[in-house]
Amino acid sequence: MRRKTTKYVSKDDALKKLQRYCVYQERCHQEVRQKLLDLGIYGDDLEDIIVELIEDNFLNELRFAQMYAGGKFRIKKWGRYKIKRELKQKRVSEYCIKKAMLEIDEDDYLETLHAIFSKRLKIIHEKNEFMTNGNLAKYAISRGFESDIVWREVKNREIVD
Repeated sequence: MRRKTTKYVSKDDALKKLQRYCVYQERCHQEVRQKLLDLGIYGDDLEDIIVELIEDNFLNELRFAQMYAGGKFRIKKWGRYKIKRELKQKRVSEYCIKKAMLEIDEDDYLETLHAIFSKRLKIIHEKNEFMTNGNLAKYAISRGFESDIVWREVKNREIVD
């Protein structure tokens, strides 16, 4: 295994690198902290750079959480539970997570869940309605949708069909 040789990076150079890093896409505090550690920046210098990034609005955890939640919901079709879990894993504050969840419109949420059901029904070749419903629910729950909402919508689907 080759050792990585670390080159010393000055505080000003690190700040410039992190500004570009944050401009490229929204970042959470944990990602920025890890990037600084990777650059060999520790202690007060690390904290000073993070404070400056926040003051200059390069780093905003609420904005990150809202963008992350909206993107994962619209693009990846993730449910709220999975988005919350991922944000917690990124050490985003509970306040920011709650605010980010408000970005997901309830009607869009149910519409997305129904679209997931429709797509899944095309590949389920089960004759037994009980098994089909179980398969739909299991799949939607694995995508991060709350089980109570999933089961309610599975039951409503039976009435509509």
